[in-house]
Amino acid sequence: MTDPHQIIKTLRVTEKGSAQSAKSNQYTLAVTQDANKIEIKQAVEKLFKVTVLKVNTLNVHGKVKVMRGRVSKQVDWKKAIITLKAGDKIELA
Repeated sequence: MTDPHQIIKTLRVTEKGSAQSAKSNQYTLAVTQDANKIEIKQAVEKLFKVTVLKVNTLNVHGKVKVMRGRVSKQVDWKKAIITLKAGDKIELA
């Protein structure tokens, strides 16, 4: 297994994600594109000392932006939505 810090890039804090964590005990992470669900689960359990019940992943395609006639594309990234055991929590502070 690789280093958990290399697998998990950031914990995404959004308005939708905050409601999701309060209601369903789910958190959204940005992870490396080549990480699979098993690696993500092991990395989260090791870093945050929680029990992960389920991992859902999806690839997010970067948007194409046009600014002053120039076309650029934002980077593609992978999103992981993890469901934690009842009572477990990831501190956002």
